Amino acid sequence: MDDRLFKTAMSKFATGVTIVTTEVKGDLHGMTANAFMSVSLDPKLVLISVAKHANSHDIIKQTGVFAVNILKESQKELSQYFANQLKEDIDIPLDRFEEQPIIDGALVNIACTLYDSHEAGDHTLFIGRVENLMVQDEEPLLYFEGSYKQCK
Repeated sequence: MDDRLFKTAMSKFATGVTIVTTEVKGDLHGMTANAFMSVSLDPKLVLISVAKHANSHDIIKQTGVFAVNILKESQKELSQYFANQLKEDIDIPLDRFEEQPIIDGALVNIACTLYDSHEAGDHTLFIGRVENLMVQDEEPLLYFEGSYKQCK
């Protein structure tokens, strides 16, 4: 199997879309990610997979904290911005939660402290202990076969 076939097969798994946020010295760092999952109920743990070459990778290792912002249907532009798919700057609706920067109005905001990490190929799996979360009742932004989708 070649890389293209592998990527095509993996694109068949529909996912939600998140923006992982953290900060260092007051500067926001964020990245769009769909490699996210819950890991454990006791303790409450979640996992994000971050490419080793991503700017956020070393910052998460350094700060030991991050927030996962699960996006709602109307936040596609934010996802594109943090995936470096937009050339122009946009207004980013930021807020703070548990002393971390979050995307205001996201479907879910999850504040995490770094619990563990594991190198896995060209990525690191960061496991976060969930310190607190906020949930809204709206439709999620979905990703399938390399493009954004709606629930309906």
